[in-house]
Amino acid sequence: MNVIRFTDLVAQGKAKGQRVFIRADLNVPQGDAGNITEDTRIRASVPCIQMALDAGAAVMVTSHLGRPTEGEFKPADSLAPVAQRLGELLGREVPLVSNWVDGVAVKPGQVVLLENCRVNKGEKKNNEELAKKMAALCDIFVHDAFGTAHRAEASTYGIAQFARQACAGPLLAAEIDAITKALATPRRPLVAIVAGSKVSTKLTILKALSEKVDGLIVGGGIANTFMLAAGLKIGKSLAEPDLIGEAKAVIEAMKARGAAVPIPEDVVTAKRFAADAQATVKAAADVADDDLILDIGPQTAAKLAAQLKAAGTIVWNGPVGVFEFAAFEGGTRTIAQAIAESSAFSIAGGGDTLAAIAKYGIEKQVGYISTGGGAFLEVLEGKTLPAFEILAKRANG
Repeated sequence: MNVIRFTDLVAQGKAKGQRVFIRADLNVPQGDAGNITEDTRIRASVPCIQMALDAGAAVMVTSHLGRPTEGEFKPADSLAPVAQRLGELLGREVPLVSNWVDGVAVKPGQVVLLENCRVNKGEKKNNEELAKKMAALCDIFVHDAFGTAHRAEASTYGIAQFARQACAGPLLAAEIDAITKALATPRRPLVAIVAGSKVSTKLTILKALSEKVDGLIVGGGIANTFMLAAGLKIGKSLAEPDLIGEAKAVIEAMKARGAAVPIPEDVVTAKRFAADAQATVKAAADVADDDLILDIGPQTAAKLAAQLKAAGTIVWNGPVGVFEFAAFEGGTRTIAQAIAESSAFSIAGGGDTLAAIAKYGIEKQVGYISTGGGAFLEVLEGKTLPAFEILAKRANG
């Protein structure tokens, strides 16, 4: 995908003395007292900001935080805790600017944080007047917030449309490169893991991937629906019987291409959904009417692990069992370890997936960990994200 990259502009000396507007993703979790409980997104945004400062630019940074009501600022919506943490990471004071849409005073070598952009009226609907005002604040707009790339809002899309120059920051560029490597030009075989509680929420993803991948591993409640489609009993496990036809269509689409959706051969069951429930491994054909399937069995996990180790590219979205419970984490742990040991290029995304990666300590063995939940899922669906679309248009126009 052809987009202008901020790193290239900096290398060419084109950011010196320029007003640079960075749309970052600083939407971090906070405790009841407003304290930041996890600062990964802030730390991830620092390289782009530091790069702009080192280049001698006048730097403005903004982000959304939470779900504020447009036009109604409340103290809980403030980026003040973010400004403080950002200042600590940059080793300098980061002033927080309110009511910034009509003008910002910032000099080359300085950085300011612009208050929560979602408080501005017209932000979510990509209001043209608001977008033009934002664009007038800068010489270079830098989109570095992949988590918002699937939304066409004033601070993500409109500003890119009207700014003198629009480019991708290092975080966004890395996502573009990883997605291209995994889906547009993958090393084969390409294996995708799509797991979760419901087929309905990931049906479009399953259909889109069934046209591209060489192996489609399903897990969680999704796997239960596919087991029903294969004629197996699943007891009282979570599933969507009304989508059996859709699951069969995905199986057939894969089969027509000489690919497959592996159906679990053995499973780990319990009589109730609880961390201390008695776990029983049994053949998939032996599931009782009062059983809950809470994980894939060791035999299935070993087969899938072998498939992953032989893959050229792996896309991972979702744990294959209730990995939060020790008795039902075996499948997810085996798959995580197989991905870590595989020579394949791997890309992983989604909140539960990131939690599993952290739990099993395989961050350094995964080729690329995507930071955008909704945006990552839309890419898997085969959609062109608004942020990618407008940046590509500006690069080619």
